[in-house]
Amino acid sequence: MTPKRSITREFGLQFKTLLTVVAVLWVIELIDIPLGGSLNRFGIQPREVVGLRGIVFAPFLHGDLLHLLSNTVPFVVLSWLIMLRETADWLVVTLIVGLLGGLGTWLFGQTGSVHIGASGVVFGYFGFLLARGYYERSFISIAFSVLVALMYGGLIFGVLPGQPGISWEGHLFGFIGGIAAAKWLSPPRKKSNDFEI
Repeated sequence: MTPKRSITREFGLQFKTLLTVVAVLWVIELIDIPLGGSLNRFGIQPREVVGLRGIVFAPFLHGDLLHLLSNTVPFVVLSWLIMLRETADWLVVTLIVGLLGGLGTWLFGQTGSVHIGASGVVFGYFGFLLARGYYERSFISIAFSVLVALMYGGLIFGVLPGQPGISWEGHLFGFIGGIAAAKWLSPPRKKSNDFEI
């Protein structure tokens, strides 16, 4: 297989993967609207055993179409930036972020609350792309970190408590999950001062 064909096939896989995930998010929300948002009860309910199911389901549930739209664009952009180097990285990062972010939200979220939305995953991707430059110390990974900081640097304030109805816990623990994923996926350093192209 020629490199050009390989790149085309990889891009096709990335496109289909993102299109499928986004389609699932939107279909679920379009189903939930006539149900009056009743699917949202499957979100993360902190320290409730039944709320553990939300670790899996919460990223697919949203309060309304505006909530979903605000998550869709950064989800697609940051997902694709992760996939650019290795499509499989995206799946590993998503699993780590989903698990650590969801579990952290379940452990430390406000009692009686229900946490929904893909923003925890988005913050995880953001954390991963920022931290990858630090852990890998290659020109390309640092360039991506700088690009992401310039594009979405304002997201960092979302990990702080403040706006009512916003799951800052989901944002914070998703972000931490992204940093953990960057550490997990980074190759071991040869020397402390190594810098690679």
